[in-house]
Amino acid sequence: MKLNDGIRAREVRLIDANGEQLGVKSKRDALELASKAELDLVLVAPNATPPVCRIMDYGKFRYEQQKKDREARKKQKVINVKEVRLSPTIEEHDFNTKLRNARKFLEKGDKVKAAIRFRGRAITHSEIGRKVLERLATELTDVASIETRPKMEGRSMFLILAPKAEDKK
Repeated sequence: MKLNDGIRAREVRLIDANGEQLGVKSKRDALELASKAELDLVLVAPNATPPVCRIMDYGKFRYEQQKKDREARKKQKVINVKEVRLSPTIEEHDFNTKLRNARKFLEKGDKVKAAIRFRGRAITHSEIGRKVLERLATELTDVASIETRPKMEGRSMFLILAPKAEDKK
């Protein structure tokens, strides 16, 4: 934001510290009013005709803005993508372990990327890998929704699951 002598306009629409409009004033008059009040003249709407300036304590204004930004960042939820690797010939117990891990990640609020890496000639039977991924998705339907269906990418097949949105009371 431009303030005080950095403002280039000859005439400005002036708003005082209380939020009342003082009308269109020359830049010099506006600067005098701001200096009498021991505050800054801040350009708030440069594209208006004439530009709108406000008399305010700029340091306090910046502090308040930074405080609001910090509060907004605190309330943000960061979503991580956790990966669970499976194989097309996975045994039952191993599948249940991977399923338990995926469920834990989803309940914590993270997305889960389930990946199957095909090795050697196993890529010729990609439908087996698809069945494993679809089984994982159906087992997790109570806590997750499918974000992307199983798809091949090189020698790997991926499926992304997102946690279901909780009902807000």
